[in-house]
Amino acid sequence: MTSGLIFDIKRYAINDGPGIRVVVFFKGCNLHCAWCHNPEGMAAVPEKMFTPSKCISCGTCVSACPEEAITLTAHGIVTNTDLCRSCGICAEVCPTMAIEMSGREMTVPEIMDVIEKERIFFEQSGGGVTFSGGEPMIQSKVLIELLDECGKRGIHRAVDTAGHVNTDVLLEVAQRTDLFLYDLKVMDPELHAKWTGLTNDKILTNLRAVARTGVPVIIRIPLVGGVNDHEDNIRQTAEFLYSIPMKGAEVHLLPYHAIARHKYEKLSRPEEFELMEEPGPGRLEEVVALFRGYGMKVQVGG
Repeated sequence: MTSGLIFDIKRYAINDGPGIRVVVFFKGCNLHCAWCHNPEGMAAVPEKMFTPSKCISCGTCVSACPEEAITLTAHGIVTNTDLCRSCGICAEVCPTMAIEMSGREMTVPEIMDVIEKERIFFEQSGGGVTFSGGEPMIQSKVLIELLDECGKRGIHRAVDTAGHVNTDVLLEVAQRTDLFLYDLKVMDPELHAKWTGLTNDKILTNLRAVARTGVPVIIRIPLVGGVNDHEDNIRQTAEFLYSIPMKGAEVHLLPYHAIARHKYEKLSRPEEFELMEEPGPGRLEEVVALFRGYGMKVQVGG
């Protein structure tokens, strides 16, 4: 039975497509954006997350660990990452949920059971399901099965992608989705590589391919001060989008926030967190005006 590695399923979501939605977050991403607000979705393996403030030093996890990878110290528990297999037993026995696992295998029927429970909200609001990540198309087999199953049941389907994927897979997904949420980050390929780890050639090529399919697209731009909010980048982005008109396309600007800091700490990777700048209200207004000057529908958030 086909299964996928999922790190979260968010119910009653209102910012990832039309109406009230369920968002299924696939674990694993081929980009490494400096501003990522879901760092627990980057690695394509289960990961342990620890919140020291919740720990009561009971030692239950120490006793339960089959690899003897956990030690109780004066500063709380410490995990030997060389010994830990991320089996999740410590999270299962932790009485305060100080230990959590990010990522578990779920079958298509298991995921569909969760989605079906929210159907009443879909029908009342014009919502549906959004497959996000990470990068959902990395796990294309299970994604396509889920899209097919949702299609059979008449559930609106959206796919949130950064676009750095195999074009053949992208086009297969396009045959099965009702909406793409497509991320554009930085237009200059060298700057894109600096801030995400990869150039954007494939991303732009794939967006042109998506445009030719006629599937509706929402362009989502994470707006980060000092990275991609400057005049040159915004104008280049607007000109690129104007050159490939897409059915029902609109632009959603997503201002940077530092909410991910605590997630890096829970993952024991605080050194990876890089504090970025939030774009000021005046700059946001200028960016909105620029896109609208190209005749595009644009909003902040979404």
